[in-house]
Amino acid sequence: MQPRTLTYIIAVTLFAALAVPVRLAAQAQQKNTQPPMYYIINLGQPLGSLTEPVGINNTGWITGASALTGATAIHAVAWVGTPLDLGTLGGPNSSVNWPIHATTGEIVGISENGQVNPYNEAFSCPNFFLGIPDGLVCRGFAWQNGVMTELPTLGGPDGYAASVNNKGEIVGWAENTFHDPTCVSTGTFPQVFQFEAVVWGPKIGQMTELKPFGTDPDSAATAINDKGQVAGISGLCSVAVGGASAEHALLWEKGQTVPINLGNIGGGAWNTPTAINNRGVVVGFGNTSGDQNAGLSPAGFIWTQGTGMVEILPVSGDTNNIAFDINNNNQVVGQSAGGLEGARAFLYEGGTSYDLNALALPTSLNLVLAQGINDSGEISGTAIDQNGNQVAFLGVPVTNGSGTLPLETKVPAKVQLSAEEVRQLMLKLPGLPGFLFRAMGSK
Repeated sequence: MQPRTLTYIIAVTLFAALAVPVRLAAQAQQKNTQPPMYYIINLGQPLGSLTEPVGINNTGWITGASALTGATAIHAVAWVGTPLDLGTLGGPNSSVNWPIHATTGEIVGISENGQVNPYNEAFSCPNFFLGIPDGLVCRGFAWQNGVMTELPTLGGPDGYAASVNNKGEIVGWAENTFHDPTCVSTGTFPQVFQFEAVVWGPKIGQMTELKPFGTDPDSAATAINDKGQVAGISGLCSVAVGGASAEHALLWEKGQTVPINLGNIGGGAWNTPTAINNRGVVVGFGNTSGDQNAGLSPAGFIWTQGTGMVEILPVSGDTNNIAFDINNNNQVVGQSAGGLEGARAFLYEGGTSYDLNALALPTSLNLVLAQGINDSGEISGTAIDQNGNQVAFLGVPVTNGSGTLPLETKVPAKVQLSAEEVRQLMLKLPGLPGFLFRAMGSK
């Protein structure tokens, strides 16, 4: 990847000038006990096609991915006043798929490096790109100041970086050299090597392996907070993503390599933490019934040390939901689905899930997915515009709970889509949400 330091500096300067007044107003809103109304800003499709913003930090940086025109490849993207294409490690695809709250300028994700995988493994990455295995090696990356750096593995071909904290500790998972008999080595997404949760850093070259729960052979770390608490999963190797790979939702305390089992909400598979805040509160999703072989039928959860794992109910009228992120005020965002709306972004606050569309000031966008929320309550996610395109959006809370649109703003009518049309659009989405929609099949 070619450095983009000059573009980076210009973008950060521009963002700082634009964002401060809005952020101060948003911070004042947090004193309100009712969920705020939201200004909705259309961030478009920066690279020309399907776009998925995932996380937003306290400086307003949004990270995610966008497919190139024609949807033949996908690149990691950061919105820092203007969208930056973060490039790749040499292959066609890269992406950021889990919320990042660090404010140090470091971004982590996954990228193909252009090398052919000698074992033809799919590993975890194709499901987080455009869903089509291409036989290339995938590695975790760390990006900072315009430079993307490849992260090492445990000896196997592939690795995955999911999250980073303000101390420079990066978490994810990496393959070792053991041919795991619990892997599914045939089919569309073949997997050969065992993978384990790892922490890279904070020192250069430092790498720590985290143990799975009990007798589970494989594990993965998905989130880390500034206290060094790590959330993740363990289970069978399977196809290295979802299902039986996530029999147990876990928490590794700082400095501990043996995890705590967070429990479940009734199901034996897909028990996946997606985020952990600095209060040690974990959110994610899991099945509410079935064993490790069950198909995906998710419900969101929130876990605290005091309450254990508690199900987050979907928006009224829906059957399923997924919690994707939580801020330090314990506000949660995600996606609710299975009803007449097809899919909709939600905000969970004070024990209630709210349809984000109902909290939005007049907008032409249908808000179908919320994946990031910062401590000011700003939300990043995916929407469908009036032309039926999947675009990125930013939601900014209104100071007084009502607000008005600028006088020059004219709001086009929303596109009218059936639940099935929304579902078909979601199936094409890159990243974790698209994979989960495909995994749910006909739901």
